[in-house]
Amino acid sequence: MSISVSPPATSTRSKRGSSAATGYSQLLNTVRDAGLLRKRSGFYISLFVALALGLGGAVTGFVLLGDSWFQLLIAAALGILFTQLAFLAHEAAHRQVFESGPANDRAGRFLANAVVGISFQWWMNKHSRHHGNPNTIGKDPDIEQDTISFLPEQAAERKGLMAWFTRRQGYLFFPLLMLEGLNLHATSIKSLFARGQVKGRKRELAILFARLSLYIAAIFIFLPTGMAFAFIGVQLAVFGVYMGASFAPNHKGMPLIPKDSKVDFLSRQVLTSRNIIGRTRFGSGSINALMGGLNYQVEHHLFPSMPRPNLAKAAEIVREYCATHKIPYTETSLPKSYGIVVQYLNKVGLSARDPFDCPMVAEYRRL
Repeated sequence: MSISVSPPATSTRSKRGSSAATGYSQLLNTVRDAGLLRKRSGFYISLFVALALGLGGAVTGFVLLGDSWFQLLIAAALGILFTQLAFLAHEAAHRQVFESGPANDRAGRFLANAVVGISFQWWMNKHSRHHGNPNTIGKDPDIEQDTISFLPEQAAERKGLMAWFTRRQGYLFFPLLMLEGLNLHATSIKSLFARGQVKGRKRELAILFARLSLYIAAIFIFLPTGMAFAFIGVQLAVFGVYMGASFAPNHKGMPLIPKDSKVDFLSRQVLTSRNIIGRTRFGSGSINALMGGLNYQVEHHLFPSMPRPNLAKAAEIVREYCATHKIPYTETSLPKSYGIVVQYLNKVGLSARDPFDCPMVAEYRRL
């Protein structure tokens, strides 16, 4: 599904661009007047303290349990805690936590590099490109081909075993996320060895390798070899699935924008983003806590520096604005969003169909 944008006459385009800019300015002013762009540092400090206590509890449990397969529960808990801390690093990168830009950078860099073990600079570069051009072909790194093909033309290039995989990539997507944790660590470290200038390259490499060495050494010192490998595997698998399951529903299966199309900022962000609604047994705010505010993806893209606690109120304003101006505003439940992602990836994967996989040949194969 792609957005078709025809270049109108210059005067018409100018008027439309002016109207769109005015509309976003009005929306931004409404949100600002409501105080929703005001920082909520107290919330983030409290959340960090709670996560730090949880991390301390997990480490204490790790030491006390010793040689026991119950350590895998600690590994799973660490996977969840690291994901929640990654959400905090993401929010610091967006200047959501503190008034001061440098303070946000320091917090984000510490959380990403020293705690989670992912390059902050790599994340900043990649994520900034995504926010500037979500679901835009050739510009959004989140839809570039990797193991998964996100565009039909990418899938069409697959051959052999990869073509077989791509045709089933929707069903294999979530199992594959068990490897995403390892991929995130490896890709971010690899980016620091890339040619050209990389800001803070030596500092980040030093912190990442120090963190990795201490983490692995502690596990292999306290646990037998087999159990140590299982511990690391479970922790990375939970981290990868949790991260992927939180970010995947936001844009996958939403309209794609051709590379050279001219789309105003408001439309670009709203039309390509999907909000997750609903509640769990723990209450209406639990989805927000579970997904680190990523469930309000539309508002996050419109106001990237807005603190997480303010997104719900902003959603009411944006939803009403979009209804008034007839701009499609997408909301769905978490299970339905996963169904959409699987269906979309499988649909894309059909482009990798075996050229001999036609009804007549299939019939002969069954004989």
